[in-house]
Amino acid sequence: MCQADKSTLPCRAIAFIVFFVLLVATVAVTLPVLNSLPKNGDGYFIGVGRADCTGPVAEAPLMGYASGDQNSAGLLTRLYCRAFITAEPKNLTKRVVVVSAEIGMMSQRVRLEVMKQLKHKYGDLYRQDNVILSGTHTHSGPAGYFQYTTFLIAGKGLIQPSLHAIVNGIVQSIEMAHRNMVKGRIFINKGLVLNSQINRSPQSYLNNPESERLRYSSNTDKEMVVLKMTDDNGRDIGMFSWFAIHPVSMNKTNLLINSDNVGYAAQLLEQEKNKGYLTGEGPYVAALVSSNLGDVSSNTKGPHCINTGESCENLHNYCPIGGAKMCINLGPGNDMFESTQIIGRNIYLKAKELSMTASEEINGPISSAHQWVTMSNVTVQLNATHSVKTCKPALGYSFAAGTSDGHGILNFTQGATEGDPFWEAVRNAILVQPSKETEECQKPKPILVPTGELSKPYPWHPEIIDIQIVTIGSLAILAIPGEFTTMSGRRMREAIKNEFDAQGKPGMNVVLAGLCNVYTHYITTYEEYQVQRYEGASTIFGPHSLSAYIQSFRALATAIAKDTIQDLPKNPGPTLLNITSLNFLMPVVDTKPLGSNYGDVLQDVHSKYKVGEVVNVQFVGANPRNSVQNVSNFTFLTVEKYNAAAKSWQVLYNDASWDTRFIWKKGSWGRSTATVEWHIPKNTVPGTYKLQYFGHSKELLSSVHAFSGTSSIFNISNEI
Repeated sequence: MCQADKSTLPCRAIAFIVFFVLLVATVAVTLPVLNSLPKNGDGYFIGVGRADCTGPVAEAPLMGYASGDQNSAGLLTRLYCRAFITAEPKNLTKRVVVVSAEIGMMSQRVRLEVMKQLKHKYGDLYRQDNVILSGTHTHSGPAGYFQYTTFLIAGKGLIQPSLHAIVNGIVQSIEMAHRNMVKGRIFINKGLVLNSQINRSPQSYLNNPESERLRYSSNTDKEMVVLKMTDDNGRDIGMFSWFAIHPVSMNKTNLLINSDNVGYAAQLLEQEKNKGYLTGEGPYVAALVSSNLGDVSSNTKGPHCINTGESCENLHNYCPIGGAKMCINLGPGNDMFESTQIIGRNIYLKAKELSMTASEEINGPISSAHQWVTMSNVTVQLNATHSVKTCKPALGYSFAAGTSDGHGILNFTQGATEGDPFWEAVRNAILVQPSKETEECQKPKPILVPTGELSKPYPWHPEIIDIQIVTIGSLAILAIPGEFTTMSGRRMREAIKNEFDAQGKPGMNVVLAGLCNVYTHYITTYEEYQVQRYEGASTIFGPHSLSAYIQSFRALATAIAKDTIQDLPKNPGPTLLNITSLNFLMPVVDTKPLGSNYGDVLQDVHSKYKVGEVVNVQFVGANPRNSVQNVSNFTFLTVEKYNAAAKSWQVLYNDASWDTRFIWKKGSWGRSTATVEWHIPKNTVPGTYKLQYFGHSKELLSSVHAFSGTSSIFNISNEI
């Protein structure tokens, strides 16, 4: 019982002190929990997912450099599709999906087939307007997943295993994200990535108005935008980021399937969060999404003549000795593997930093708008008295020149604004002479291939194009159907932000997601187009393409801001072309040396290795194309460590890891060898190890058979 006297505090004072202490303690315990919950009933339901979309790792052409002799011959890293879904908590049908696929670019055929499967599985929940499909633009993924003739030629036809791997990977990543949806929060952050880019067409960039260029400190966009996703308890569940960079650290001599620098960054981010999981596994998902990368190279040393070492930074990227084919952009490393790691690590470190410090929360309603636009026939109203039109698609002479990241063919050079009588005669004899209307419309581009006037065996280019915007609160994601240059992207972002401001939605964060939904090559500014370097020559709808895209995206932004999406015109969509058997790959027939079995060791490991060395073992191989039906749930190799306590072998690495390489070499008469490499990381624990190789063989008149091979055991010490 409390008794008050002169030597003690009054009872009420004691009670107040006790109450105050309890209140402070309660706040201290509950405040972190309260902070992790959505504010004012906001927040979202969020799901993330990842699925394999690797496809064939042998004999398939790689998509990116369009080099006829660059066909896959093994695996450096797996390719993954990563998805995130976000939905309003009070109306779960209001949702959007963003997928980043580690492929060269999204194709219209892939999108149409994905949407067909989503429709079958989910009805109208996932639609053209609320699903964005983006490609990272790795130049080291399989081709063969397009339906238009230009890309069928480059990709040796429609390769069903490539197409199916990508479509299935995208759908499975969405299905996983759909299953994993939890209540959570989204935060946005922005920062600069340094020492990772150059503008590979500075002459074109300099043709933009000086007053416009002076508004920017660099001729590339260095800003990275990161979305951090957490659950209700504040646990990180995923991260999507946008950054403008060409994944071309792996050059056109590479034959190993891999996701290049942005994929390496994603791998580092996921491995750090998914402790104890193999590469490509675990709940945390990190995606690096492409942006306005059209004129941005990751080869930061710039163009040099590889035979003399001198700079070839000129309009034509031409070397005095050897011409344009000797002018190559060089990365920061001693070879393409090291360059990939250097650039990838730069991206990883900035993405990690921005994710860790992200504090600005995204809240608000979700909207999505989509239109089909016939981009070859758009009238653009420049002002009250002047209008211009887009053109039938066409590729210019400088398209054939390639870039300093990967030169093109024959004697073509960048910066060509006049045609050549010889090539005009060849074009007219083999293809068709472009119409006067198209020639006039595309000026000053000299037309090498008038793709919009070619229709056999199939149309050569898409003309009905996706225009799409999704908004999540104050974030607007524009699904860009091609490769916007740096200044094109800046003009688009500014125009859409201004449109939102004018229509009553100020303060929007506008993000460009590149290479989305359908591939239309490049989009330069009008001024850059006049220079006709590679990017301008590949701006297929002519000099006013950017203005047409800005006009089309502004219409969607207005509809979202005014809530009049339902009033947008319903234009006809593209056709899923009936292509089933157009494939230029030869059938597979395996043979093995007399007296040998598939998987037999031809060259074994050493007995001892040190950290930093390379373990190498060679096997009697079979064509990896035989494994394509199982490739998404199958590994060509494992690195295993013996656990003495458990008396068993533990798999530490598979073929998805950057530290392993699977190299396939085709011999004569159906014979082949398979080499498994392990580049021993610095953090490797000493012990007893072995390598295994897995494959499938298919001999003449025989079905496919699985086999495996195993190296001898070897020991690793921690000596350096």
